[in-house]
Amino acid sequence: MNQAITAERLLDEMKAMPAAELSRFFALLGARFLEDDNYTHQQMFGHLADDEFTAHEAAEYLEVSMATFRRYVRSGKLSPIHLVGRSQMFATRDLKALKRFTLGSNR
Repeated sequence: MNQAITAERLLDEMKAMPAAELSRFFALLGARFLEDDNYTHQQMFGHLADDEFTAHEAAEYLEVSMATFRRYVRSGKLSPIHLVGRSQMFATRDLKALKRFTLGSNR
């Protein structure tokens, strides 16, 4: 009898996969489940409208390296909205504006 795999077992098996095969798996997953790549920014990131991002998360959102992200902050293109301990926090609306206008993104 064909038995369904559990999420935990799948995760364990994925951890054992070679890196190249794991990358291939995620590429196939994306191709199959995200075939409609015409999502609007609101559809993809609307749930984050009022969130705050750490510097690392913000760099990922902007699709830039941490060095480039830090240059944006030093040059005044982006400013943290507050600090949590030593971590700078950045507003989603500011990141969205920077991505749209400075980076020329259509997202």
